[in-house]
Amino acid sequence: MKILKYLFILILPVISISCRKIEQLPPEPRIEFRHFAVFDTIDILGNLCKGGRLNFYFEDGDGNLGLQTPDGFQSDTANLFLTLFRKVKGIMTEVPDNDILKPSDYRIPYMERTGQNKILKGTISITFLYLFYSPEDTDTVRYDFYIKDRSDNISNTESTSEIFLSVNDIYKKSD
Repeated sequence: MKILKYLFILILPVISISCRKIEQLPPEPRIEFRHFAVFDTIDILGNLCKGGRLNFYFEDGDGNLGLQTPDGFQSDTANLFLTLFRKVKGIMTEVPDNDILKPSDYRIPYMERTGQNKILKGTISITFLYLFYSPEDTDTVRYDFYIKDRSDNISNTESTSEIFLSVNDIYKKSD
């Protein structure tokens, strides 16, 4: 009888762990701004320039984030979309299309999970090079950004904090 009691105590945690429900999340991706780092760097030609690195958290409930390498027939070539704002006379203003710092859209690589749980979670880091940045320009910027999955589900839009390109630092979400 004592042996059965101890056996039950040992088996109960194993049973409770194996019977957990699979986590459920909505099919629309969700993102969360973490931080933006500004730093000095060197471009591929050996020129000094400013760099920036956007870090954000993501989760996608149906696990269909990222795009395959384009094959010429693919209509979507980007799935991370950015809007740049510059501070002009104290007000954040969206930049025109011809602004030299305006970023292009990005491609998040193809991701897929195997098994029953298809949820994708993680952190994405995007690096920018400000090749034509001049400290005489307005140096306070902000980005709004969102992602889109392969089912065309669009995430929430997140905003960075105000970023001072002339100051190397890590800019976190302001509460």
